[in-house]
Amino acid sequence: MEENKQVYRLQGLSCTNCAAKFEENIRNINTVEDVQVNFGAAKLTVHGAASVDQLEAAGAFDGIKVQPEWNNEPERWKKRETITTFISLLFTIVGYVFYFRMGESHPITIGAFLTAILVGGLSLFKVGLKNLMKLEFDMKTLMTIAIIGAAIIGEWAEGAVVVFLFALSEALESYSMNKARQSIKSLMDIAPKKATIRHGSQTMEIDVEDVQIGDILIIKPGQKIAMDGEVVKGQSSVNQAAITGESIPVHKVSGDEVYAGTINEEGSLEVRVTKRVADTTIAKIIHLVEEAQAERAPSQQFVDKFAKYYTPAILFLSFLVAVIPPLFFGGEWSNWIYSGLAVLVVGCPCALVVSTPVAIVTAIGNAARNGVLIKGGIHLEEAGHIDVVAFDKTGTLTKGKPEVTDIIPLTDKDEADLIRIAAAIEEYSQHPLASAIKRKAIRLQAVDYKAEDFLSYTGKGAKATVQGTEYFIGNPALFSEMLPLHAELLERTSQLQAEGKTVMLLGTSQEVIGIIGVADQIRSVSRSIIQKLHQLGMKRTIMLTGDNQLTGEAIGSSLGLTEVKAELLPEDKLTVISRLKDRYGRVAMVGDGINDAPALASANVGIAMGGAGTDVALETADIALMADDLEKLPYTISLSRKTLTIIKQNIIFALVLKVLALLLVIPGWLTLWIAIFADMGATLIVVLNSMRLMKKDL
Repeated sequence: MEENKQVYRLQGLSCTNCAAKFEENIRNINTVEDVQVNFGAAKLTVHGAASVDQLEAAGAFDGIKVQPEWNNEPERWKKRETITTFISLLFTIVGYVFYFRMGESHPITIGAFLTAILVGGLSLFKVGLKNLMKLEFDMKTLMTIAIIGAAIIGEWAEGAVVVFLFALSEALESYSMNKARQSIKSLMDIAPKKATIRHGSQTMEIDVEDVQIGDILIIKPGQKIAMDGEVVKGQSSVNQAAITGESIPVHKVSGDEVYAGTINEEGSLEVRVTKRVADTTIAKIIHLVEEAQAERAPSQQFVDKFAKYYTPAILFLSFLVAVIPPLFFGGEWSNWIYSGLAVLVVGCPCALVVSTPVAIVTAIGNAARNGVLIKGGIHLEEAGHIDVVAFDKTGTLTKGKPEVTDIIPLTDKDEADLIRIAAAIEEYSQHPLASAIKRKAIRLQAVDYKAEDFLSYTGKGAKATVQGTEYFIGNPALFSEMLPLHAELLERTSQLQAEGKTVMLLGTSQEVIGIIGVADQIRSVSRSIIQKLHQLGMKRTIMLTGDNQLTGEAIGSSLGLTEVKAELLPEDKLTVISRLKDRYGRVAMVGDGINDAPALASANVGIAMGGAGTDVALETADIALMADDLEKLPYTISLSRKTLTIIKQNIIFALVLKVLALLLVIPGWLTLWIAIFADMGATLIVVLNSMRLMKKDL
């Protein structure tokens, strides 16, 4: 099926109901095996054979245009619907001039209003009459019936006003939705379409689709980097704001990773390509954002279910309004049929149906532009309900690069001997503490010992044979299982732990020969981020760490955390998250997306740090902070809460405005133009309210 897959961009897709109908029409094409229409991203994916003409015929009811890629739309004032709307307004004004001078029944008055109706409503009538023949009752069908009814009973002026208002609101709604979709288009425009590569002694410019893994990119100062890769020559500062949201450029040297779409600032770079164009970080972000915008949020699922009952109820109500007063209370049939038509128009659930998806599309796009990847409306909403934030310590609250701070000999071996033995054992370990010891050994030029028979004790330490002796290195718990620890050793250990340092003991199964203190440097922003979370009303902020309780408490206290869970094995974090959910409600887990994968998956919202550098983070987490810092965490929670607020405002406003308009039926004040103004006005206000989420600062 992948071989027959075609992806298109759509122009003119105006509503979620239209998207569903468009998808169904394409599905009915015999040669199409499967189809997905993504309303939020204005994207069409077709599996099977179908020409552009066939696809556009399937979308003719809404004027949908199908294009191979996302082209720029013509300027708003040049579009056909804008021109016809303006002409309709012009003839409506002319009609009213003659209406007041010659009366409503004068042929010139009727002619002006009729021209306004035909010019402004021609495309509407084409679709509405087709739907009427198929007994499909959508907004355009109802509008067509209402306008024809108005003409039959001689309400030419009102018919013209209704056509103009409908055309105007359709144009404005289309414009608003296109603005909401700009986040995706702006992401697609980030990466260059051409790349300069070196072949031997020659350089050439080629399409990025033709660049192969291993090719060498030549990037001059001020140029955008075309592909993901690794710097092999040169050094420069690279502005990564487009990918990670970081405002400060990052210095890159040989061996560092760079991303497509980022900007090389002052130096020349040569970069070896490591990913094809379809696999670059920006390509993955675009794909994930589009998928996220297509995913239905819980509030949207509620609205869709509600609309299933709401629409038939409105149809039934309009029928009752049309027939009950004439049958039982002597009302005029023409008046009450007219009122019934007005009820149909005002009751159309357009504003209600669009209330959630527009807000979700806009918020997820805003987040992507600010270096936060939210992988669906459900995760966006969940983040807005979070009560507790749990943090992994290493690499999240701290820099993740611990350094050896203390080496304390307890026998005749000196510091160099201790670090030689420790480094030899840790050579086989990938743990951050092991890396700290190896870095210290290199600085002290103490790397001449080799270890054999290495064995790791998960969460405790390791052992190996060095210079013919079996040595152990690990936390005090590892040694307490083998031999009694004397009071002086425990006192010195506790003192280091109280200073926020992780203590590692080195020794044999008979004695401890040294103490090594290691400290991870706390990120400078961690404390302020915790404060901001408390200001946002978080019930608890909790650190999860494998360190001992004393070390954990020291770090937790310095950061202002409400709680510390220490001495945790990887599987223990999962248990802690489950308990926190039971005790406090919704819990977010923030980690690096690799070691913390089970806890991230278990939390209501898993938030991974440094998504730009790790595919695991992009795949595992519900939300990925593309930069390797916490700066975007309060922003993400604020965005989620603002989105929830706007969705609630949209739903309440859409319902209240319709109820108020429907109440006008009782005194007989509900007219067709008031009905359409209530319906389309509500839709426009819902869309414009959602677009407030496009602002960078919330």
